[in-house]
Amino acid sequence: MKSALDGQSAVRGVRAALAGSPAVRRAAALVLGALFVALAAQVAVPLPFTPVPMTLQPLAVLIVGGLLGPAAGAAALALYVALGALGLPVFTPIGPPGAARLLGPTGGYLLSYPAAAAVTGWLADRPSVRPSGRLLLACAAGMLVIHLGGSAQLAILGGDPGLALRLGVVPFLTGDLVKIGLAALVIRLVRPRMPAPL
Repeated sequence: MKSALDGQSAVRGVRAALAGSPAVRRAAALVLGALFVALAAQVAVPLPFTPVPMTLQPLAVLIVGGLLGPAAGAAALALYVALGALGLPVFTPIGPPGAARLLGPTGGYLLSYPAAAAVTGWLADRPSVRPSGRLLLACAAGMLVIHLGGSAQLAILGGDPGLALRLGVVPFLTGDLVKIGLAALVIRLVRPRMPAPL
């Protein structure tokens, strides 16, 4: 009973923060967006044939970008990367801590997150794209940005762009198609209930 009441109190607190002044609402949204990606990062499955684990981070990045819009989405993900670089346990539990993670094989993915959220948010807001495909296109473009950043750093570290694609993109294509569809669905369902744009 107590845990249910605590959960209801937390939901009321989030709603109150998002209903406050524009500055408070924006700050709360950025923190919640960064925390959402941090929670998704804790779901990570190491793969034996690649240094890149399978995680829920990309799904969360697309959702944050699509819900918060380009500017606030990018800011939330920049906050996420900054918190991780400072050593807070927001990155996946696989790999070195802090800023060292940004220099390793998964650093390119992390560094691409703000741009991916911005692209997703920007395309999700384009009225020139037909509504039926707009969110799927937005999420697919955001995922493409993530893979471009990730594979670029893998290519720099390994010196072989082809190997970078085989290790950092190909193993994740099927799962990423599912993530794109899920992200588009979540954005479509949640966005109409969101307060005014940030």
